[in-house]
Parts: sequence; C-alpha cells; structure tokens
Amino acid sequence: MTPRPGRAVAGAAVAGAEAAGRRLDEVVAGLAGTSRAQAARWAGDGLVEVDGRPRPKSFRLQGGERLAWSRPPEPAAGAPAAEDRPLAVRYEDDRLLVVAKPAGLVVHPGPGHATGTLVNALLGRAGTSLSAGGGAADRPGIVHRLDKDTSGLLLVAKDDATHQALARDLAAHRVERRYLALVQGRLPADGGTVDAPVGRHPRDRKRMAVVPGGRRAVTHWRVLETFPAVQLVEATLETGRTHQVRVHLASLRHPLVGDRTYGADPTLAARLGVGRPFLHAWRLAFSHPADGHRVDLTEPLPPDLQVPLDRLRA
Repeated sequence: MTPRPGRAVAGAAVAGAEAAGRRLDEVVAGLAGTSRAQAARWAGDGLVEVDGRPRPKSFRLQGGERLAWSRPPEPAAGAPAAEDRPLAVRYEDDRLLVVAKPAGLVVHPGPGHATGTLVNALLGRAGTSLSAGGGAADRPGIVHRLDKDTSGLLLVAKDDATHQALARDLAAHRVERRYLALVQGRLPADGGTVDAPVGRHPRDRKRMAVVPGGRRAVTHWRVLETFPAVQLVEATLETGRTHQVRVHLASLRHPLVGDRTYGADPTLAARLGVGRPFLHAWRLAFSHPADGHRVDLTEPLPPDLQVPLDRLRA
C-alpha cells in the first residue's frame, strides 16, 4: 500500500485461512491490535485495502488476501485559537447555547480550515466556557455539526456533563432536528422515510453515498409546497450522518437545488438564484439537561434562500 500524503502507514499482513468468511474490520482489528470500532472507522475513511483496493468494513474475506491499513493524519497540535468573530446566539444559559450558523462557516478546525471556524468564534466570545467536546480537542462544545454550506441552528454545550447528556439524547433520537430543503422535480408522495445506510463513496472519498455496510441513517420527509420544477420539503433527522439529508434525497433522484456534489442541475439553480445547496436547519427542540424543560427554537430562512423561494411563490 502506497501511503497517501499526511498518513502514517500502520501495517500490512496476509489474511490467514482462519479469516475466511469474516468481516474486514474484525480481522484488521485483530492484526492491528486495535478496537473493531477503530478498524471500522479506518475502513470507512478508505484507509484499509484488500489486494490494493479500499474495501468497506463489512467486506467478507476469503483468506489469503493482502491487507494493508494506514492511520488518518494526526490532528494539529494545540487547542484552536480564540478569534473575535460575530455570532448569532438564539438561546443561552449557564449550561448551553444555541447559535444560528451562517452558510459558508465551517463548524470546527480541520484540514484546510485551521482558523476562521465557529469554534474559533465561540472561544473568542467573552465569558463563554465550552465543554471538552466529547474528547475531541479541535471541537470544544460541539454536540452536533452542520455542513459548511448549510445554515441554521446548532447546539453547543458549555460543560462536560451537559455535553454527555445531550449526546445521549441525540443517540436516543430525543433531540428534534428539522430542515427545510428545496428539491428538484416532484417526489413520489406527499411524505415518506428513507432508511438507508450512509458511508463514504467507494470511488470519491469527498462524497458520501448510500452504501452497503454504511452507518444506519433515517430521514423522514414531507412536502410543504409544490412549484413547477421544484418542491419545498421538511426533512426530520432520526440519525445524524454526514450529508445525510443531501444523500438521502439524492438517492430518491431528487437532489437539493444547488447541490452539484450530488447531481443537482446547475442551470436550474442559476435560474432560481440559488448559490449553494438549499438546506437550512430551521427547527431545534430538546429537553434541557438541567431540569427537563423543553427548549423549542426556530430560525427563519436567510435571505439567500428566502429570496428565491419568494420568487417561486410569486
């Protein structure tokens, strides 16, 4: 296996006869001396190869294959820097806050985005303390994420106990997250559910896709308004996978207007004046970890999405 830039080779081995019929993540975990969950993450990131080709974690071995695995790049040393950047806070108390993230803002530092993120702005906000981010040093306070080009409501924890409680509620589907999306064409019904696993695209690692062996992902959708070439849809997340709404609606052959990554028509987006994937996290509701009272917030569409929608309505 030829290591990719920034990745440290972890190891290589030949699968023995005892590997026949076993899953790739199980076998690599044993060979690498790591957890199966860690091996599954490596496979999901395209870092595990069988006979020179990346394979998903659920790939069944026959025995005798050449296996190779590498580790993801080490995160940059040091905590993110505090930056004086404006933030739109929609709710705040001594345990948590909810911000309205604008499109174009990355949530936390990562490759290519060491500064200028939402986390940098949170750290620079006077008097704001943040949780340890569930152990991820580059994302203090971040309970869940939004794509760079998705706008809307985002939940942030100020202490570790609150972060853990909110993470449990997310995992148990007790945090309500609703999105507004404009999709191409007409969906087959007034509402429905997509229950399809999402993982890295097998050929394009920058994209996600509905793939066998991906992580379970469930999106409920309902049509709010119908126009000649597009429909306004509300999507409710039961799980929270990367690009989930975008991938699931594209899997129905109705990608989000402006979402060229997942097959949207650029001509239609230009005609409607949509310059990014039309996706907005408009509603967030949860039980407060401190006393259980219900916090229910909504955020109107930003102008870059509201103006095209108004044109359609007119």
